This record gives sequence, C-alpha cells and structure tokens, in this order.
Amino acid sequence: MNRFKAMAKAAVPYLLGSCRYLLALVPFFLMDLMVRNLAEGVNYSQKVAELPSILFSVLWVGVLVTLITSFRQKIGRIIYGIVFTLFFVLFLTNCVYYSYTDFFFSFNLLSMAEAGSAYIWDTIIGTDIWIYLAALGIVITGVLAIIWFPKRKHWDPRPMLAAVILFIFAYSYIPSLYGEAYDTLKWDAWRNPRNVYENFNDTNKCVKICGFYEYTIRDFAKAFFSPTPKMTEEEENVLEEAEQEAVDENANDYTGIFKGKNVIFLQLEGMDTWLLTQEDTPNLYGMLDNSIVFTNHYSYYNGGGSTFNSELAVNTGFITPITYYQNAYTFTSNYYPYTLPRLFKEQGYSANAFHMNNGEYYSRRLNYKNWGYDNYFGLLDIQKYTDGSQELDRELVLNPRFRAELFGQDGPFLHYMITYTPHTPFRATKGKGLKLAKEKYGDEIPEMDEEACARLYAGETDNMVGLLLEGLEEKGLLENTVIVCFADHYLYTLNDKTVLDKYKQTDNNLINHTPFFIWSYGQERVEIHKVNSQIDILPTVLNMFGIENPSDYTIGHDIACSNYPGYVFFSDYSWYDGNIYVENGEVTMGQVSDSGYLIEMGEKITQLIQRNDLVQKYDYFREVKNRK
Repeated sequence: MNRFKAMAKAAVPYLLGSCRYLLALVPFFLMDLMVRNLAEGVNYSQKVAELPSILFSVLWVGVLVTLITSFRQKIGRIIYGIVFTLFFVLFLTNCVYYSYTDFFFSFNLLSMAEAGSAYIWDTIIGTDIWIYLAALGIVITGVLAIIWFPKRKHWDPRPMLAAVILFIFAYSYIPSLYGEAYDTLKWDAWRNPRNVYENFNDTNKCVKICGFYEYTIRDFAKAFFSPTPKMTEEEENVLEEAEQEAVDENANDYTGIFKGKNVIFLQLEGMDTWLLTQEDTPNLYGMLDNSIVFTNHYSYYNGGGSTFNSELAVNTGFITPITYYQNAYTFTSNYYPYTLPRLFKEQGYSANAFHMNNGEYYSRRLNYKNWGYDNYFGLLDIQKYTDGSQELDRELVLNPRFRAELFGQDGPFLHYMITYTPHTPFRATKGKGLKLAKEKYGDEIPEMDEEACARLYAGETDNMVGLLLEGLEEKGLLENTVIVCFADHYLYTLNDKTVLDKYKQTDNNLINHTPFFIWSYGQERVEIHKVNSQIDILPTVLNMFGIENPSDYTIGHDIACSNYPGYVFFSDYSWYDGNIYVENGEVTMGQVSDSGYLIEMGEKITQLIQRNDLVQKYDYFREVKNRK
C-alpha cells in the first residue's frame, strides 16, 4: 500500500504537468476551431483535404507549445505570451475581415493598410458580437494557460529536438495527403486541393484546406519571401497561342457611332442596381432614356481594393491577378501599351482623371501616369479641406480648379471621374451623412438606418451628375459629349447585409450585378442583354469611337460583337452566361444539355485567367514581347 501511495504521489507532478501542457494547447486550438467555423461559409468542399487540414493544425500547435514549454517557466511564460498575442491578433483580424468582406485576411493586404485605415473602426463595430464573445473566451483561456504554465526549472533540449525532428518529417509528408496536383494548365486545376495548396492564391480555399496556422505561416512566407518569378517556356507558349487565337471582333452597328466626340467615364462608387431609381437618383435614372443600357453587367469584387480593381480593368483591359499574390494598384512600373488614355490620345484627345483622394492613395498618381493620363487631379492634393466637404461628390464639379479642367479643355477630351460619397460609414450622425441629412431635413433629422443613408449618399452622387450635365450644357459641350457610367462594385460595404437580401441575389457571385450604360445626347434607349463585366468596357467603348483595339492579350470583348456570346467569370472560377451559373464545375442555376459546353467554357475561362495573370506577372509587353 505504501508503495502504491508513493507511486501515486510521484505521478501527481507528471499529471499536473500534463494538465498544464494541455491547457497551454487549448487557446491555440480554439482559435483554429473558430476560423474553421467561419470557413464553413466558403463554398468549397474537398473531403480529401479534411485530414491534412487537421494534421497541419495539430502539428503547428503541438510543436510550438512543445518548443515553448522546453524553456524554464519564467522564460517560457514570456515567449508563450508573445506567441499567443501575435496569433490572437491575426485570429481576430481574420474574423473581423471575413465577417465584413467574406474573404480571409492576407499579409498581401498590408500594402493597402493606409487606404483602409479610415474605416477600420466602422468595420470593427460592425462585426457580430458572437465573434468578440468567442475572442474573450480565448483570451481568458490564454491568461489561465500563462498563470498555470508548465513548471520547468531548467531548459530541456530533448523535447525541443524531438519536436523539430517530428515537424520536419510530418511537414514534408502532410501535403501528399491532398493527392496529386493537376497540370497547372488543366482547366479545373484551380479546384484541385493540391493545386490550391501549391499555388496558395485563393485565401478562402487555402484557409479551408490548411487550417488557421498553416495558412497564416505559409501566407506570411509567400507574401514576404517569395523569389522573383521567371516565365517558363510553357507559360510563354500560352501567351503565344493567345496571340494566334485572338477573336476577330468585326465591325457592327455600333462601330464608330461616337467617333470624334468627347467622352467622360463616370466610375460610380457603390452605385448598386437598387439605388438607380427615379426617386433616389433622378438625373442618372433620367439619363437611361438616352442611353445604351447593358442590363446584364457585373463588377468584379476581389476582396481588397475593389474600387481600384475596376479602374485597372477599365483602363487596361486586365483584372487583378487571380492565380498569384498581387494587388491591382501595385503594377505601377508595368508597361501597358494599349490603355484607354493612350489609345484616345493617339486620336488627339487630352486625358485627365479626377477624384476626391490624393494621388498617393492606391498609388493613383503613379498608376494614372503609367497608363498614359496627362494628369491625375485629387481634391486633397489641390486644396486643404477642414470641413470634410471633399467627401461630397458635388466638389468634383464645384471646385474651381476641377471645374476649369473639366470644361476648359481645348480639343476633344477624355475625362475619368471617380465618385466617392456612397462610401462607408453609412450614418447620419456625423461627417458627410450629417451634412446631407441636415440639407434634406433641417435640424429635425429622423432616425436613419444604413439603407436610408445609402440612398441619401447616392442622391449626392446624382446631384454631382446634374451639375456635370449643367456645366457641359453651359459650355456648349453637351451635344458632343458621351458619358460612360458604371459602378465600381455592388454595395458590399453595408454592415447590414439584410438590405442586400431585399434587392439582389446574394447566395452566389451574381450579387455583383451593377449598372452600366453609355449616354449621349439624342440617343434613343437601347438595351443590350448580353452578360458582361468591367473587362468588356474598354473594347466596347473603343469600337463605338471607331478606335481599333490592337491588343491580342486583353481578356475582354466588344459586347456588341456578334462573335461574343456574353459571359462573366469570377475569382473563384465560377461563371455565368445568362442561362446557367456554374460554381465548382457544377451547374447551380439553370440547365445545360451539353456537358461538353461546360468543359469548353471551363477551359476558356482558365486560359483567360492564365493570359491575364501571365501578362502582368512578367510585365510581358515590356520584358518579353518587345524583345522579339
């Protein structure tokens, strides 16, 4: 009996030590479970990825905690606290960012941190309370783990060595559990979990197949330590084939109808389809009677910098890369020879861009110069505003310098105007919301929800459009000016997503449906129902102005061309042609009788994405094509 008691007494420290070790694991596993719970909203399910995903999390957490607990208790507590804090911050960032955008955070987004810093607080307060309650529970378990940290009087290298050896072997083996990778040029390689893991370019899919820790650490390595890529012979062949297989977009009824006229591009911030009404936006709504209206237009939303995504697409014919890390506005040194301003300037046009923000925001000054604009004008660059009125779109026309540049050009002009007012936060208690509410209601402002504020903001953009039309008429320019109107993205910045449920299809990427129309004086309303997106705006407008689109590499099409059937694809490779919506290779809306059509479209979209990404990744026009 005494021997048994002695053994039991001797075992107590080991049991307590094991409990302390297990407690140290708990907060890390809770963060992983929470992120996995969020990832359930990602429409990507691969059974083969479930086991490696779990193993990666067990491996990372187990090895990290084992390494930390190998130190003396005092030092171990400090290291544990630092590591826990770092991962907790990243965990909470992912939760808040995903709840707001439906995309997980990537270190690649840090380059646009300044651009979004003004809206961080509204994002934080708009996050579901259950996320913060869960985060509080994780913090409590983390504090308890530090308090009851495993006792160790001396550093012990043995568990550390064992953990490192285990990690090396396990980490090299786990990826094989995803299965074999497809040929990267195979049309459906994007949905193969091994390809997803190797390419590591889709944040949502990567989180789902990797778990929180493998995703975070691998994402960090990819973002900051990836070597400079070099084009392979196979990739170069893809672009050469694209040049040989370019679609002949022949002349049509719209070819040259606006030749020689002035043109103003109005990129309308957040002007969703449900905001384009006679009551909310009477000027824009009235313009539809004299417009070519594209009823099936979609605006890409790639998760970060979506406004600039549209600017890149409309001005260059390319979109933000899908198969590798890069933001739309980081191609400031890439050479784009066939941009919107360059092609119009070859016809004798001046080309200027106008926006509220300064030229540093999204590196617009560099990008617009790189694209060929004569000037980028930012309200904040030319005037110091102390009352916040620069956020009212009317200033784009009323500002004396802007007004002079807009209406005082000699010869034909191209203006690219980017509005701002319908931008988060949507509230009538301060800032632009309070200004607009007081103008409309006086001092007795009613309680206004986000939808009411969004309509109020859209009305301010419409007010600017009215001022623009008046200015053009006053200067005798109205009859000789074409206005191309399109939204940069749907109004995803609303915290209350139930608003969108009332007006849009919100269960797939068709939520990206937005307005696009081309107005001209005396034009009778014409509706074109082909599906299209931002990448089709450039070639469509060029054709209408009688300007040849010389690029065989841009991925958009003249919407009016008889050879173009009309379709849109999205960053997750889903696509829509007006009849069927295909997601993860399966038809989820509509019916198709020819399975070969699905394969053909899948291959076409994969080729377009490859062409888009390769041209920008390797600065193709400067570095490769010009050497031939």
